[in-house]
Amino acid sequence: MNTSAMAQGGRIRARRAARGSVTEGAARAGLAARGVIYLLVGALALQIAFGDTGEQADRGGALAELSQKPFGAVLLWALGIGLVGMALWRLSEMLFGSVGKDGRSARKRLLATARFAFYVFVAYSVLSFAANRGQSGGGSSDRQSQDATARALEMPAGQWLVGAAGLAIIAAGGWIGVRAVLRKYHDKLRLGQMSPRTRRLVDVTGVAGGAARGLVFAVAGVFAVRAAVDYEPDRAKGLDDTLRSFADTPLGPWLLVCVAAGLVLFGVFSFAMARWRRV
Repeated sequence: MNTSAMAQGGRIRARRAARGSVTEGAARAGLAARGVIYLLVGALALQIAFGDTGEQADRGGALAELSQKPFGAVLLWALGIGLVGMALWRLSEMLFGSVGKDGRSARKRLLATARFAFYVFVAYSVLSFAANRGQSGGGSSDRQSQDATARALEMPAGQWLVGAAGLAIIAAGGWIGVRAVLRKYHDKLRLGQMSPRTRRLVDVTGVAGGAARGLVFAVAGVFAVRAAVDYEPDRAKGLDDTLRSFADTPLGPWLLVCVAAGLVLFGVFSFAMARWRRV
């Protein structure tokens, strides 16, 4: 074989290995950052259930809580950088495909595109919060949801758009919950590297955490549909108001406790994904 061709092939393999290492590091940092946010949101929701906090149980509340800890500013920047890593990982999936036999399919690439856009927004909001020393310009998730719904309702066919978005969120919540219960995440994990006990613990966090996360999505979608039907933007709810609505059911705060505990478990599951996920 030609020496120059061998050298060029070696450089190509080295670039691929480097890109793979960078992507893997970005993915694991992003999954860990997601875990931190869900742990904090779940903990705040538990405090709300027991009437113990006035903080918002959403991303803004989680960031505010984190900023009050020792080295809070450093932690916020680390969290934002981790979420940038998550966005870059989803970008790589959009461009080059993801793991799995259908990783290069149009459906997977479209899903990666949506996730990339979402994590760009989340990373930007976290980094903005860190740069402004805790002054979040966007307001609570509830206010943001209501403002976005009001703007959408003013558009031509706005009610249909908001209603369709709500139905899509309900469907996404159902999809998240069902996949969690069916343990579809097994396809993405290096199960062979886990002991039987670790695998059981991961399943507890994955099933319960995924089901709780899916339920929260679905309920938020229901509120969006109600806002469209009634033409009332204030009926749309962000994460905080959605979680608080669980305490208004006949089961009282105990349903909120269960959902909040599930979100904490999903945070733990995200750490497990950061450790054992195939990237």
